[in-house]
Order: sequence, then structure tokens, then C-alpha cells
Amino acid sequence: MAFPSLAGKRVLKGSALFFLLLSPFLLAFLSVGIGYLRISPGEIFSVFLAKLTGQPTDRSLEAVIFQIRMPRIVLAGMVGAALATAGAVLQAMFRNPLVEPYLLGISSAAAFGASLALAFAGGFLLQPLAFLFGLLSVYLAYTLARVRGEVPIINLVLAGVILSALFMALTSLVKYLVDPHVLAGIVYWMMGSFSGASWKGIGQVAPPLIFCLALLFLMSWRLNVLSLSEEEARALGVKVARERLLFLTLATLLTSLSVSLCGIIGWVGLLVPHLVRLAFSSNTRVLVPLSASLGASFMIAADDIARSILSFELPISVITTVMGAPLFIALMRRGASRVWR
Repeated sequence: MAFPSLAGKRVLKGSALFFLLLSPFLLAFLSVGIGYLRISPGEIFSVFLAKLTGQPTDRSLEAVIFQIRMPRIVLAGMVGAALATAGAVLQAMFRNPLVEPYLLGISSAAAFGASLALAFAGGFLLQPLAFLFGLLSVYLAYTLARVRGEVPIINLVLAGVILSALFMALTSLVKYLVDPHVLAGIVYWMMGSFSGASWKGIGQVAPPLIFCLALLFLMSWRLNVLSLSEEEARALGVKVARERLLFLTLATLLTSLSVSLCGIIGWVGLLVPHLVRLAFSSNTRVLVPLSASLGASFMIAADDIARSILSFELPISVITTVMGAPLFIALMRRGASRVWR
């Protein structure tokens, strides 16, 4: 009698897994119709079909779908997948469910780079400076944490905390010195937004982002070994320092690219891997790709709310925090041992 029940659970879990993998695409299709101008699914389908077949369509409707909403939805999905994947990788590598992509000062360093661009260059080079300073923070953290050729995890975390505080202080100094109008731009950027999404920007960042995601998907099984203690991993013949540096570099690239595109968006990399572990498995071969899928869906849904709940657009970080905090509290009430099983 136990076998049918077990089989039924496996079928149910497999169906949920399939739905989760498809959810970003389904949600993206529905999200095209959400906004100040409501578009029905039938209208969306007819515009897509006409575009594919070369038939004439409503020009204004086509512009709204393909030039305004689709770039924003695609960018939200990419950033959500990147942050959630980076969170899953870092949590497995550090063996700590409270680790997030911004742990090593990436967000504060990127904010400092963006504030410099907005304050002294009129926004020119905003994305490159945010990206470069994000990478710089991780390089400094890794360098400061190195002791006799080794990089203890506790040292790396402490170095990240120190650098985060330093870059936030420098950002505050820039905000204090600039004109109030420029200050408003810095504050708005730090709260995160997809309003500046464009196909050109997506085309520039998509290749490295997809490359990093693909590498992490292919190498996700190696994170299972890094989740063991350092002594056990070395006993299995793994070069722990090299493996950690590789995964840390890829996770940093994903996070820095995301921050440079849309500002600082919290909770995604912290919360999404928890949900995947509870629903499916802590096996990183499953955890990493499912975190990417759920992260994309979470971010698309959050952006839908941000641009449709009121007559004006809300910062995306406000929505992710309001959505993420109650879910994380619920996870805490279920017990840390069940979250990290």
C-alpha cells in the first residue's frame, strides 16, 4: 500500500517541478498585458502571431508590447535568475542559509560607483562604474581575507562586512556633497528599477550573464562537494581554494551585472533558494537551476506589482522586501533545520 502513495508523491513533485521550470515563460506572457494599458491574452497572442507571419498589426499596441513591456519583462527575468542563482551558489559554498549575493560588499560598492557616475558624470558610465566597483569589492575582500595562501570563510565574510561599511560611508559622503536633484537620482537608483530597460542594454549584458548561468548549471554538482567540510572535500581530492574562487567569481559577475543594470534589489538571492530547498531538494544539481527559474518568476511578478499597483511606479526593492519578509518569517517559524536539510 505504501508504493502507490510514494509514486503519487513523485508524480506530484515532478508536476510541480515541470510547472516551476515553465513558470517564467507563462508569467512573462501574462505580464505583457499588465500595466496602465490593459491588454488581453487574446490580443497579445494575435499581435505575436501577426508579427511572426508578417501581417499588419496595431502599431501602438505593437510598440507597447515589443518596445516597452517585453524588454522590461526580459530584464526582470534575467536579473531575478542571476540573483537567485548567485544566492544558491554562495549559500551552498559557505554552508550557511543566511548568505546572500551582497554579502561581500557588492551592493554598497556598486552603489558607490553609481553615485560617482551620477554626481560627477551626469549618469555617463553608470553601469560600467557600478559593475567595476562591485568586482573591486570582492577582489579586495578576497585579498584581505587571505592568510598564508588560504582564504578562511570567516575572514572573507568579515572582510565583506568591513568593505560594505566603508563603501556605504563613501556613498553617504557623495550624497552629502551633491546637488539635491542629483541626490534624488542616486537614492532612486539605489532602490532599484527596471524602467530603463531596453533591447540594446539587454543585448550588451545577456551574453556574459547567460554564460555565467550556463557554467553554474553545468558545474552545480561540484557544489555538493563544497557543501561538505573542508577536510572532507580535500579527502575527496577537491582543490577547495580553486573551486571556491571559481564559484565566487561567477556568482560575483552575476551579482555585479545585475546591480549595474537595475540598482540594488534585495531578498531574491536570500529567499528563493530557501523556498526551493523546502519544496524540492538541497541537492545543488536541482537547487541551482530551480532557483534560477523561481527567481525569474519572483522578479517578474514583483515588477508587475511595482508598475501596476498604483498610478505611479514603485521602486522594485520595496516590492521584493514586502513580498519577501513575510515569506522569510514563515520559513523561520518552520525551523532552520528544515530549511537547510
